[in-house]
Amino acid sequence: MQSAVITSVTLKQLSSEVTSMTEKTISLLEKLSSIQCELKAPKNQYNKLGKYNYRNCEDILEAVKPLCKKNKTTLIISDEAEIYDGWHYIKAVAELYDWESDQTIKCCAYARESVAKKGMDESQITGSTSSYARKYALNGLFNIDDTKDADSNEQKEQQNNKNNTEEQLNVWTLEWSSLRKKMDAMGIDYRSDATATWLKKHFGIVSQDASTDLQTMINLVNAYKALIQEYEKKYGKK
Repeated sequence: MQSAVITSVTLKQLSSEVTSMTEKTISLLEKLSSIQCELKAPKNQYNKLGKYNYRNCEDILEAVKPLCKKNKTTLIISDEAEIYDGWHYIKAVAELYDWESDQTIKCCAYARESVAKKGMDESQITGSTSSYARKYALNGLFNIDDTKDADSNEQKEQQNNKNNTEEQLNVWTLEWSSLRKKMDAMGIDYRSDATATWLKKHFGIVSQDASTDLQTMINLVNAYKALIQEYEKKYGKK
């Protein structure tokens, strides 16, 4: 009988702990819902070129910080770099911590770094990409909808950069094809093992196939130009 009593008490304690954990989880969701309902992040920025108002990451943070404190939560945003298909992406994570429990809720967003951006060095490009990714991680976490009106020139710039990259890729691919034809006419066997060894040694080229990666095509074109120059130096121009 004593054993049965102990078992009964243990089950009651376990049930109480499970109920407590459930209440904490619901509590955090309620807090997030409260923040989402109260959050007002006005579009304080203005794009003169596009003539529209928009909000940035800083606008959202300024509006949400008091609400996080009011609901006893802390917002933490972090970044990490990832590479997919040769492109550099910034992954932003917006995570909401509950002071009264160990519960957290998070949302992630990705933004791709541009190959180049007028007036920016590499560190500034990364910073701009981080800000863009953070903004959309916050949008996801707090249910901020930016899809109805292109509220920021960031999205337009991303699309413009993508279009520019595709145009550049087409240009370099055409030059790649033209150089191959030129080498065929000059009698340069770029398909030979000797040529492949030379390209790998001097340029790190492993494959001479056309690529959808812009930098790969640039490297191939430059390698072919050097190969032609080497041939002309050795055998004279034809």
